[in-house]
Amino acid sequence: MQATLNRGGPIKHFDLNLLVVLHMLLQTRSVSRAAQQLGISQPTVSRALSELRRQVGDPLLVRSGAAMTPTSRAVELARPLEKWLALTSSVLEPARFTPDQIKRVFRIAATDFGVLSVIAPVLPTIRHYAPDCRIEITPFTSDMVRKCAAGHLDLIVYGFAPDLSATHSRHLFRESQSVIVRADHPLARHHQDGPMPLDDYLRWPHIGISIGDPAVDHVHQCLGDRADERRVVARLPYFYAASDLIGTSDAILTIPTRAARQFATAQHFACLNAPAEIGGFDYWVLWHEHSARDPATLWLIEQLSLSSAAIDADRWVVQS
Repeated sequence: MQATLNRGGPIKHFDLNLLVVLHMLLQTRSVSRAAQQLGISQPTVSRALSELRRQVGDPLLVRSGAAMTPTSRAVELARPLEKWLALTSSVLEPARFTPDQIKRVFRIAATDFGVLSVIAPVLPTIRHYAPDCRIEITPFTSDMVRKCAAGHLDLIVYGFAPDLSATHSRHLFRESQSVIVRADHPLARHHQDGPMPLDDYLRWPHIGISIGDPAVDHVHQCLGDRADERRVVARLPYFYAASDLIGTSDAILTIPTRAARQFATAQHFACLNAPAEIGGFDYWVLWHEHSARDPATLWLIEQLSLSSAAIDADRWVVQS
């Protein structure tokens, strides 16, 4: 550790490690004990003391019987040296973090289902522990991982398999799919228990949900060879708005169970189990390497994870 000193004359280089040795010598008053405490050899401490004497222009410690006594110059240096070492240690220590220190906006890419199932439940906790923390939601785009890498996004709340080579990830929950229909829909009378038969499911018109910039329809992917039998009469990228399209029609809507049960309760729809062929999916939170050691980001990720783990889809009350 080198520093450049200018004491009114030519600029000189000074090894700051010598000050660590001097501090220990002043504490122990012994070359051998200082060497032991520092984990270095006695000759190394002796050479350091010689260099200190030369640089400071003072003996610093002089022999007095079996011990060493500091000179008046060394006594003068002791207090500022102690303060310098304390300050240096505090600079090198990891910063102490508490959530109330967060004063920033977190930009999170999420669908409206991500807001409903992940962001909304944790918002009271964020407001309580980090009152100056703000959340800004942005829509899914094909380049959101690149935006995360560039620092334009902090997190992505995601329902597809993550690319672990490009992001860090934490699993939030496993979600199933449900079907909602108007309360007096014929399907509501026949399929209250168990998965809906696929033939019955395909007999009715559908409201389709497509997620992201390249539109991805989870139901279409699950149906495979029978996907073309599904009659989609309207397609949109929003879970919330899609529910408004089934209230006065025979169309059915397939959405994640957390959303389906909330809509069923709020809008008096019937909530039914989707066909077995329409599988569930995993939900994740993703972040980039440049945030992997940021205590504020890691705290927020932990809150999202804890909140998601505490909320089971079956806790939504269903009324139909």
